[in-house]
Amino acid sequence: MADPRLGPLEARVLDALWARACPGSVRDLQPQFPAVAYTTLMTTLDRLHRKGVLVREKQGRAFVYSPRETRERFQAARLMSFFVDTVGEQDLAVLDELERLIRERREEQS
Repeated sequence: MADPRLGPLEARVLDALWARACPGSVRDLQPQFPAVAYTTLMTTLDRLHRKGVLVREKQGRAFVYSPRETRERFQAARLMSFFVDTVGEQDLAVLDELERLIRERREEQS
């Protein structure tokens, strides 16, 4: 995932897509966002796609979008990203140790 940081509208759109049983287009999502212009919703979906948060597929003349990850996996990745950013600003040695521990855990589970 390229950028797990989301603005308020991006977070709401992602929540709406997680709540759906199938991918959604701008037109599908528009009724849930009556105060948001169609073009703003379209731009938000495109932005989420460019951030790597959504998968996009062409259906006819429109794109349909679905979340790349489950809510749980997305939140875990987001938390890890915030953690790495915070620790990274403080101490690179801590990040090196964390990376070593993660490698060891993965080898144990393989």
